[in-house]
Amino acid sequence: MSWTAWEPVTGDGFDFDEIVYEKRFHEELEGGVARVSINRPEKYNAVTNQTVDEMFRAFYDASHDPMVGVIVLTAVGEHFGTGGDVDWERWGLREAFYFRYPYNRLVRSSRKPVLAAVRGYCIAGANHLAYCCDFTIASDTAKFGQAGPRVSSPADGFFVPYLAKVVGMKKAREMWMLCRRYSAEEAERMGLVNTVVPDDKLDDEVMQWCEELLSVSPGCLEILKATFDQEMDGYKEMGVISGELYPDWFDSPEGKEGGNAFVEKRTPRFWPLRKQAADALRALADDYEAEKES
Repeated sequence: MSWTAWEPVTGDGFDFDEIVYEKRFHEELEGGVARVSINRPEKYNAVTNQTVDEMFRAFYDASHDPMVGVIVLTAVGEHFGTGGDVDWERWGLREAFYFRYPYNRLVRSSRKPVLAAVRGYCIAGANHLAYCCDFTIASDTAKFGQAGPRVSSPADGFFVPYLAKVVGMKKAREMWMLCRRYSAEEAERMGLVNTVVPDDKLDDEVMQWCEELLSVSPGCLEILKATFDQEMDGYKEMGVISGELYPDWFDSPEGKEGGNAFVEKRTPRFWPLRKQAADALRALADDYEAEKES
């Protein structure tokens, strides 16, 4: 069975800078595949709000194209992604956290099954984007993991507890709280990915899975995807819990320290900052008691 060549999607609204959006069609089954590739390889495919806005347009188009049966999410170059761009995050993360949706919502709202094709780094936001996809096919070069607590970047919302449905509660907490790195083989054993193949076989494996998906009823797949994905709807959206616990997190010393330490390539000093805050609080309490007695 054969495929047409990948063709870029053109037209009003599809002039993209930070993604590549393409489609191809199966010549016998006739159904098609849309491919969304994050295109910031010089930044290890770290994303900005512009990336997410462009992804929205592509996902919306693919989801509403009756001849598309599968969406492949991948990236240009050697790495799937490393989460948010550090330079952009200084202010952009505030906007994303409090006024926008997480890009995982693109996967949740898509009517078509989404298959992540992962090679190289799949870290932080890229990791939870991949595990929210319906399927994940990994190259043997892939490395998975979270980074939030290492760089004092908070995370809450449906995509955090949803990982427990994928790999189990203990492993999910290990991944999110300890920020360990996992090889493709380890990821397969824990259920984070469906299968692992040699890097030079990744594209062929992805298209084989797409062919299988196109060979069954597309309407049934849409119903099944929506049925599975409703699991996510019982969780709070991103930013709610963080806003309740730490409403001014991004302006706090601890909130700034992780990102600054990462940029400066040094070990973050979280606990000395905590001690300063605790000492200041005790001094304030002592001053209050002294005023009462005077």
